Amino acid sequence: QLQASGGGLVQAGGSLSLSCAASGLIFRMYTLGWFRQAPGQEREFVAAIGRSGGIPYYADSVKGRFSISRDNAKNTVYLQMNRLRPDDTAVYHCAATLAGAGSVVYRNAYNYWGQGTLVTVSS
Repeated sequence: QLQASGGGLVQAGGSLSLSCAASGLIFRMYTLGWFRQAPGQEREFVAAIGRSGGIPYYADSVKGRFSISRDNAKNTVYLQMNRLRPDDTAVYHCAATLAGAGSVVYRNAYNYWGQGTLVTVSS
């Protein structure tokens, strides 16, 4: 029900834009998030955005470099990633939750997950 795309190989300092298209759920009712998982590491929170696209939330490691947005008419959430670094290399997953704002950083709060798209940043 969530399909992420847009990953690829980019040099450090470059940019990528990820998209995640949703189907089979009432998109506007869900808070949307992005998580990432690097090899050998746990899945970690990256960013989240509320139902109406209000105040977004970011992990400290991506603040000022990444931007999350959503288009409820297209049932799509985006992650614009700028000034990429090698430690941003990971599989990026989109996810959807009905939980409140206080839970958006916790992966267990999310009801639906996309399959992930690989982002590789070379030095």
